[in-house]
Amino acid sequence: MKQENVEQLFQWIDDTATDVSHDMNITYLEAIAETLDVLFNGHPFDDMDKNLQTKLNNELTKISKDDYQKEEIRKAVQLTILKGMKGATQQQHLITPDSVAMFMGYLASKLFEGREQLKLFDLASGSGNLLTSIMNQLEMPLTAYASEVDPTLIQLAVTNANLQKNHIEFFHQDSLRPFLMEPVDLVLADLPVGYYPDEATASKYELKAEEGMSYAHHLFIEQGLSYTEEGGYLMFIVPNFLFESEQSKQLNAFLREHAHIVGMLQLSDSLFKNEKHGKSILILQKKGGNTKPPKQALLVQLPSFKNPEAMADILAQMNQWFDQYKAR
Repeated sequence: MKQENVEQLFQWIDDTATDVSHDMNITYLEAIAETLDVLFNGHPFDDMDKNLQTKLNNELTKISKDDYQKEEIRKAVQLTILKGMKGATQQQHLITPDSVAMFMGYLASKLFEGREQLKLFDLASGSGNLLTSIMNQLEMPLTAYASEVDPTLIQLAVTNANLQKNHIEFFHQDSLRPFLMEPVDLVLADLPVGYYPDEATASKYELKAEEGMSYAHHLFIEQGLSYTEEGGYLMFIVPNFLFESEQSKQLNAFLREHAHIVGMLQLSDSLFKNEKHGKSILILQKKGGNTKPPKQALLVQLPSFKNPEAMADILAQMNQWFDQYKAR
């Protein structure tokens, strides 16, 4: 992967999206989705203004999508989305940090080492950055699914996946409603944290609050387990306070019954503006006929990703842990 290619493609998307945003009178984030669509299709759309069509045809002569690798496309798109999110105030318009997405790709490759193929599902896919980052690191045939309720984010995710030539089936829906899909080997999500407003839907969950509103992040964990094969894995980015909140007793009991806790890896505080917002990666295995818990869960306090020596040290210890886990 070449950094100059990432920068060049970012510049092209940024300039073009700025024009599109201005001409179509839409937000910069919506304009990125339009721009990526135009790049993917190789021509502007007929319902666009004639002047804009001329501008876009002119821009398209300066670039060829086939000159870029998957990861170059993903990173360039991610940079434009990050720029767009600075202007967006909505809380759900946040993106999983790249270093975390890459690290989760490493964890997935360890959990499924030796597998010939894999089905995976991102329950809260946003703009598709986490899912495509993991897909780009797994060297096996993949069947991927993703769900997202926000219309702008799902449009970004679809065009992002198309440009990277990643085949993903998208569900545009509330991720806590039922899905028409078979269980998968790996469920993942950067969990939305907070209360879930739809009390009628929440009432169908075991993890619904005994009184008042339920935690969305708890319901997402239960929903994820519903769509995981027996013996399959789940990887969630969760708040550090997950097991310390007032509804955590219920969550603990639920997990003891349905899953093995494989690991909890606390991300470095340097990734978060405020340590109150600190997060961890929770790894679960859905219980099945021949599953058993690890002798000892993988509990790690991760150093900063900017500290290569400390990171190499932790990775060596983790590789050793995975060897023992696989040999049980």
